[in-house]
Amino acid sequence: MDLSAALAGLDAHPWATVHHAYGPAEDLPELLRAFAEGGEDAEEALDELYGSIVHQGTVYAASVDAAPYLARIAAAGRQTVDALRLLGSLAESEDECGVEPGAVRAAVAAQLPLLIPLLADEDAAVRQAAGWTVGRTRDTGTALPAVRARWAVETEPAVRAELLTAHSWLDRTGAAAEARARLGADTPAPVRLAAVFAALDAEEPWLAAHHDAVLGLLPARETARSGHAHEHQEPLRTIVGTLLRRGTDTDRENALALLDAALRDDRDAVRAEALWAADHACTVSRSAPRRLVPALAALAADSTAAGLLGKLGPAAAEAAPVLAELAARPDDETADQALAALLTVAPEVAAPLLARALGRRPRARGRASDVAVPFDPELFAAVRARLAAKALERPEGCKDCGCSTIEEHNDIAGLVHLLRRWGPAAVEALPELCAVLPRFQYAATAVTAVAAGAGPELRERTAAALRADAGKLPVAKALHELTGETGPLFAAAEAELATGSRDAAEAARALAELGPAAASLAPVLRTALGRRIERDTTPEVDTDLALALALWRITGEAAEVVPVLDSVFDRCGGRQWFRWTASRAARGVALLGPAGRPLTARLEALLDDPDQAPSAVLGLLAVADPAGLDRARLAEAALRSAETRADLKGAAEALRALGAAALTPEQRGRLAELATGDRRLVVSGSDSTMIREDEELRAALAAVLD
Repeated sequence: MDLSAALAGLDAHPWATVHHAYGPAEDLPELLRAFAEGGEDAEEALDELYGSIVHQGTVYAASVDAAPYLARIAAAGRQTVDALRLLGSLAESEDECGVEPGAVRAAVAAQLPLLIPLLADEDAAVRQAAGWTVGRTRDTGTALPAVRARWAVETEPAVRAELLTAHSWLDRTGAAAEARARLGADTPAPVRLAAVFAALDAEEPWLAAHHDAVLGLLPARETARSGHAHEHQEPLRTIVGTLLRRGTDTDRENALALLDAALRDDRDAVRAEALWAADHACTVSRSAPRRLVPALAALAADSTAAGLLGKLGPAAAEAAPVLAELAARPDDETADQALAALLTVAPEVAAPLLARALGRRPRARGRASDVAVPFDPELFAAVRARLAAKALERPEGCKDCGCSTIEEHNDIAGLVHLLRRWGPAAVEALPELCAVLPRFQYAATAVTAVAAGAGPELRERTAAALRADAGKLPVAKALHELTGETGPLFAAAEAELATGSRDAAEAARALAELGPAAASLAPVLRTALGRRIERDTTPEVDTDLALALALWRITGEAAEVVPVLDSVFDRCGGRQWFRWTASRAARGVALLGPAGRPLTARLEALLDDPDQAPSAVLGLLAVADPAGLDRARLAEAALRSAETRADLKGAAEALRALGAAALTPEQRGRLAELATGDRRLVVSGSDSTMIREDEELRAALAAVLD
């Protein structure tokens, strides 16, 4: 087939009637032609084709129409490997937009008469790509016999591996049977790795032969990357994850035994792959840390291992002596990494070490603000000295140390956060906090936390420093907490409310805390509610929510507040990015108690959405008629939120509020599985805190059953 035949009908095709990721597909003829011709624009055209017809894995109606042209381009010998890979990506996708389920894969499968001959192409790279694409069609009637026939005669290891993987996509049981004899060291590495994955895909029991095969293949990344299966690109991580997902004690031990052996290998490249896989294992399995910490502790000088130990926190206590020894070394990257890990593993051990090198351990200094470091006199003195130095530096530009203004800001924030956590024990740092206040207004939050331990004279000096900067809302709030003065707080809040800025919500919340004492500002709150809104964004709706709740706490007039809250639910309805605002509104309604009962139906409507259900449960428990509450239904909504990982903290709070008595025996069993099962629930968020957050969540869920 020549190029003109491959592109026949391209311009006459009704591309404007089908859509891709960016709208009507009228640009596809130009892209397909530029790609097929192979000139200097071909690579850019290929990139745009991926972005249009398989955008981040999503396929469209235009993907269906593009498939025949791509197949003919491949058959014409033009950009064959790239065309095949793009077709395979189309066939592989499960994420379809604006097209019947399976239509895109069927469109690729319809091209098998053009694709199957490429399994015998003289170019091994073409044969390999063809194997991958043909397998992704999942067409057992046509593709499977072709793959089996080519497997019987193919000799190139990389192509044989791709054929075995294709066989697994088409017939898992048959591929697993073929793979059993391909696990020995005499089998080329690509085929051996494909055989391991074929066994896993068929859910075959994990045997010593599989264990030995994987260890013999390590390091396996380069072998895996010789193939097209992106799901195999991190082989050890994928194998371990697959075994852990099986959920049995035996498979869990098989996975962790494999990892433990790899972590103890004397080759750097093997340990590097094992550490990456171990990080994943500890992130998804609650039992993994206990099994792997001994091997990880021996590798603590490696930055990746130290980072993982830090993520584990107290669960890695066995590694604390090793980390402490490394952290006490002279200034170097290893010491900083080890000390950062030690701060989460054993903060009481880390505190004096951090004190002695506070200025020379940037990673550890940053970590200290994220964990509960116990008060340590030596560290306290070091923090005071560093904060005092910051107060003397000029705020603009770069400092002599070369740090940027952002880094300086974060450094001050970390020091302030430490002092705030220490509370009254840090009272002697009040002068330093006041000195840095003009540069960092949120130091005011630490001022109020530590000032409880101050005597009259020190409190007055602190109040004077706050008054000097009380035009800023956080500072005015701190002054009120310290002295009870409302004037500066009223003035700062009114100024924020008048601007209609995003800080208006914070001003409303500050006034709400004063309750009826802020009655003179109620007219200002009402004026802010009536402001002109050019575009109804989530910050605008959040501001109205804060204003309404402030009015409730100040005036107690439900007749004024309930309609505003009702409108918040209206504005959030059916808008994906507003669902968390609706959740905050549900929690806000709880503040009204029985006065919020007219909003019961609004709250009940949120129960079917796992993202919003926990907040709705809390709202209903506070406002609905207790006699009409179906507590088992509320428990089901909260449980479903936890099981789908939609709002884990909210679900734990809602279940705690309901109590174990509200749960049916079946629901108690499901809750017990969430609390005690091996599968971690927290698998997204901050990479450095997910594991510790999961442990906290597990304790919270278990407490419901106590």
